[in-house]
Amino acid sequence: MPNTSPGYAVTVRVETPSHSGATSDLVAAVSRSGGELTALDVVESHADRLVVDVTCDAVDAAHADTITKTLTGIPRVRVRKVSDRTFLMHLGGKLEVNPKVPLKHRDDLSRAYTPGVARVCRAIAENPADVRRLTIKRNTVAVVTDGSAVLGLGNIGPAAALPVMEGKAALFKQFAGVDAWPVCLGTQDTGKIVEIVLALSTVYGGINLEDIAAPRCFEIERRLREQLDIPVFHDDQHGTAIVVLAALTNALRVVGKQRPEIRVVVSGVGAAGHAIVKLLLAQGVRDIVACDRRGVVHRGRGEMDPARQWIADHTNPRGLTGTLAESLRGADVFIGVSAPNLLTGDDIAAMADDAIVFALANPDPEVDPLAARAHAAVVATGRSDFPNQINNVLAFPGFFRGMLDAGAHEITEAVMLAAATAIADRVGPDELNASYIVPSVFDRQVAPEVAAAVQRAASREGDRT
Repeated sequence: MPNTSPGYAVTVRVETPSHSGATSDLVAAVSRSGGELTALDVVESHADRLVVDVTCDAVDAAHADTITKTLTGIPRVRVRKVSDRTFLMHLGGKLEVNPKVPLKHRDDLSRAYTPGVARVCRAIAENPADVRRLTIKRNTVAVVTDGSAVLGLGNIGPAAALPVMEGKAALFKQFAGVDAWPVCLGTQDTGKIVEIVLALSTVYGGINLEDIAAPRCFEIERRLREQLDIPVFHDDQHGTAIVVLAALTNALRVVGKQRPEIRVVVSGVGAAGHAIVKLLLAQGVRDIVACDRRGVVHRGRGEMDPARQWIADHTNPRGLTGTLAESLRGADVFIGVSAPNLLTGDDIAAMADDAIVFALANPDPEVDPLAARAHAAVVATGRSDFPNQINNVLAFPGFFRGMLDAGAHEITEAVMLAAATAIADRVGPDELNASYIVPSVFDRQVAPEVAAAVQRAASREGDRT
């Protein structure tokens, strides 16, 4: 059975006769049905009965139902209520707004609002640059989406994407102290998205584009970068590429290989794949083969969109054709940012010795991590229930913290490399091994060190311009 996950945690409140084996029966039922018990709490105790909250992790929603039915099947046990713990966390949303200043009496109100606020408004009108110093703009990021390419869910629209954007904003605040807010747009028209973001950019010190489908995302990002004087960061592209480069840097240290010597196969040429290829090429990787649903991207394949044409023109130096599995033979590195279950353990076995496999499709990776681990030296996924979780939260909070603190807006390869290097170097030589190539997402030093590296790099880039 696949691994259980806290993402499918349930609490089942049951009423059971009070006898010596009452709780043991509940534990055994959860075990029989494949759940992972995480808590057992007696909430009521009476002479003849107990009320017990049974909390456990399941594999998926159907499995949670199976666990509940198994508990119901115990003689004289009655299920009172089932609570999905993930939905409980999301009730009412995950964000709120709190004032930073006291509003306890009339004097506070006079300074924070009328009449005192008028003085600040006039100061900004006279010197628009002061908006960054005197308002939330200096520490605020808009998390912008149209809901067209939500990871693992596809084109679900802006309302259904809102819980993801709320979570993103919460991570900004938790890890880097950046105030971020979801901006979920009810249009998937490129021109309208650009127009709306330009219009609302007055409030924000940065724009984080999120879950916008390729190839529109490239055009949106390009046009916003050209017209805005604040950083525009497409996390699906740049955040993923930064963390992948950091992980690959350490994985190569583990296996003793160098970037110019390796052969890399990338599955997926959307936003993430495109950015990964660009950053790897900039860092000296010479032999990259990219694949999409039709197989290897190559110059002779016929008509392609501009993004794929760029891939064809800049990769595949040996002129390979064929399928993803065929291109993987003899490769040193596989990076998957595409779709689940594309490869088998046998495909990984055909790679070079000491192979590196990053299967990052979420929640189901391109190849079963256990099957990959039987043949590869280093395996990473995007999941939290396997070692080496490649998660963008390692990058984007600290990245924006550094850009905001530097007052910079140009996101260059040098700035992205600085972030990747800071993440990789957070794993010390005495910690580095095949199961630990990136720091924990809960390492509180990651974001400050990324922020400091980005601020230094952005300042150097600014000095050159």
